[in-house]
Amino acid sequence: MQRMTCSTLRVLPALLSILVATPLAYAQPREAGQTNPGQTMPSIPDGKDTDLKFYSPDGAIATGRQALEQMPHANLVLWVAGNQFFAMDDVIHGFQKDNATISVGLITLPPGLLLAAIKAGGWIYNGKDYRGRPDIYASVNLGHLRDLKRSGMMNDFIVYMHNELQIMVGKGNPKKITGIDDLVRDDVRTSLPNPVNEGIMQFYLRRVLERHGLWQAISAGRDCVACQTTTNNWFTAVHHRETPERIATGRSDAGVVWRTEGLQALRTNAAVDTIALPAEDSLRNEVSYVIGVLTETPHAAAAKAYMSFLRATAGQDIYVKYGFVPATDEDLKLKPID
Repeated sequence: MQRMTCSTLRVLPALLSILVATPLAYAQPREAGQTNPGQTMPSIPDGKDTDLKFYSPDGAIATGRQALEQMPHANLVLWVAGNQFFAMDDVIHGFQKDNATISVGLITLPPGLLLAAIKAGGWIYNGKDYRGRPDIYASVNLGHLRDLKRSGMMNDFIVYMHNELQIMVGKGNPKKITGIDDLVRDDVRTSLPNPVNEGIMQFYLRRVLERHGLWQAISAGRDCVACQTTTNNWFTAVHHRETPERIATGRSDAGVVWRTEGLQALRTNAAVDTIALPAEDSLRNEVSYVIGVLTETPHAAAAKAYMSFLRATAGQDIYVKYGFVPATDEDLKLKPID
């Protein structure tokens, strides 16, 4: 065997240091500040631990940091628009009935925030970086998936359900709110989704507010997250958690939410009511939830099984139970992202 030269021996320590520093596994935690060059990983908003979940095959569910620590070992990782968080325990357990050996990691946050994390390659959570991407990503608008298509990260999608906008108000509607125009009354304090990363505002509600001529009065020209834009309006960080809580505790009088979020609040006996809107304001004929598999998924078989579950009656029925409008047969056909 050829002997090592002195110059080779001098190089070995440097080579070993490079190997030791190389990331070893998908989505492993590291210390804060060590993000990918040129990319800043977004932070998971404070107090949103229940939007981070890990489902073991035995039925156990971990949340928060524990879920993130286990996510690298999941057989399937889903990042989906957070406004379906209340349905996801049933959805995942329904999927696991026929896929009993598959563990599932789940994050349910605003779709724009999820998209930023996909492009940056992970998250910052409580001072640590958690690198990795999902196998499947879902949003409330095809625009987010087109962004991934342009980045070479996704090719195909399906529409898997529909929804509509409603106004959430305090129990008994003490402010007598009847429609969108009431949101700028001097005596009405609003809690609305932020226009930076919440799909409900980015793609739907902002158009309604602009058509009514209310956008400037609501936003005061500010595109921000978790901020007081005017004396009366608050833009949320995670609206499906914040708006019902702010209204129920008297910090806001009204907010625009998905119909399904209103139903969930009523199921939990929150001190709120909901106001239905006409089709031109509810956008019930336009709202579509879209989902696709990332091109470089390491769990292709599990991802394919999950997409098949969503198309099946069992998957659709679970979402219908929570107030979502089911997808049509045409919606559920796999289509290329244009």
